[in-house]
Amino acid sequence: MMIAPSTDPIRSIHEIIEYAENIKHDADFLHCDIMDGRFVENKTYSYVGVASINEKTLIALDVHLMVSEPSKDIDKYLQAGANILTVHYEAYVDKKKLIKDLKKIRQSHTLSGLSIKPQTPVSEILPYLSYTDVVLVMSVEPGKSGQKFLDETYQKVAQLNKIRSDYNVNFKIEVDGGINPLVSEKLKQCGADILVSGSYVYSSEDKITAISSLR
Repeated sequence: MMIAPSTDPIRSIHEIIEYAENIKHDADFLHCDIMDGRFVENKTYSYVGVASINEKTLIALDVHLMVSEPSKDIDKYLQAGANILTVHYEAYVDKKKLIKDLKKIRQSHTLSGLSIKPQTPVSEILPYLSYTDVVLVMSVEPGKSGQKFLDETYQKVAQLNKIRSDYNVNFKIEVDGGINPLVSEKLKQCGADILVSGSYVYSSEDKITAISSLR
């Protein structure tokens, strides 16, 4: 089980860098939540911030674009140092452009990620799984930290795990939102590979112990 603490509860790049330095030996990735104030209500830092984090820390970066027009900025986030770059299925009206972007990410030797909101069924992304290295299942509505985990996520994860087995498709299953030790144990049983935790880890007095409790 891989753990990726999220930057969502943190608003300052300086604080994020300090956070990354503190957890870099215990976490597998730093999950960078990028919000444009349009796709979701909140707005965070951009590729400039990602580049700064990448320059000043050694932790791998899992960059999650919660933006309305990801195609415009993919190159910038690749150059900024994303190791995983995830786009949202719902952000694309033109699904041919989605395939093009997923291919571009892979061609840049970065893992391609595809995320779905809670209301999006797994069946909708079946045609795109062969272009995807990581499927990020949102277990809360994207854009705000501290929400309660949605129980229907377990079924989605199990469904993706079965698809992976039945069709011999190679992708990792990542889950983001409302993660705690009880939830993480159930998700592992369903087939999840990567867990993203924002508030649970960040608000813990002992962040290293909190990360360990999710594995």
